[in-house]
Amino acid sequence: MIAGGLNLNLELKGRSAFIIIVCKFLTVELQDALEKTARSREVLEVGEVLGTGKRRKKIKYNTSETRLTEAVDNICERILEYNVHAERPGSLRYAKGSSQTMTTLKNLVHKGVQVDLGMPYELWDEPSVEVTDMKKQCETMLEQFEDVVENWYFHHQDQRLENFLCENHVLETSEQECLKEVWKGDMGDKEGAEEETSVEEEVEEGKIHDAGEL
Repeated sequence: MIAGGLNLNLELKGRSAFIIIVCKFLTVELQDALEKTARSREVLEVGEVLGTGKRRKKIKYNTSETRLTEAVDNICERILEYNVHAERPGSLRYAKGSSQTMTTLKNLVHKGVQVDLGMPYELWDEPSVEVTDMKKQCETMLEQFEDVVENWYFHHQDQRLENFLCENHVLETSEQECLKEVWKGDMGDKEGAEEETSVEEEVEEGKIHDAGEL
């Protein structure tokens, strides 16, 4: 098995580790989407005139329900951009970009080495089963806590969404450690070289890698 494996470092009792991690990445992606439109000066006109003589109401886009709706729309699709980084611990196992292990394997293929992941090469970059499941759980969580997200958006944006939603409504106190995990950069050259050597050795030994762990 590739070094790293499925090690979430979370002691869970009757609760999916994905739920904990999904809450983290759902809030990260939603807050990022909202921050991209936070400085918009656009003004929306809402309401119907239809000969009533009343003027349409003008509201700022960056405080409107429209902005939230547009940010939430397909937000869980962003989860499919994540890949499994088997060499990283905890929630850092999931991140955007190709994992170090997968990059090494692709380099081996380009060198002419035969690597068997149990799937065609052209499918190596497709979302893994784990990530696809996370996307589905993201959709379920968003539907379940829709009112909480709206409450945060209209009344509590002075707080980070991950704190308001995950800490206060979704996760138990013992499950909140993953919210503090931050990736501090790729491994150093020495460790990276050791990881690449380990992967090469496994390929040479004919071990079959589970694509879901890459």
